[in-house]
Amino acid sequence: MAGQTDIHAPWRTSTRSGNQGGNCVEVALGEVVGVRDTKDRAGGVLVVDGRDWSAFVADVKTGRFSG
Repeated sequence: MAGQTDIHAPWRTSTRSGNQGGNCVEVALGEVVGVRDTKDRAGGVLVVDGRDWSAFVADVKTGRFSG
């Protein structure tokens, strides 16, 4: 697993998160995608292949994971 320093893309937080903070994640999109918790940015990064991330997002948008 790559560390936070291996992510070379800007971090983004969803606009749906608002300015309240709270339970949010940030993503850094690139050939590899980093995902981290906004409450603990130094706590670690989940790193996934960019193609796998795109497939995951597409499945979320189609409701595949909606109970």
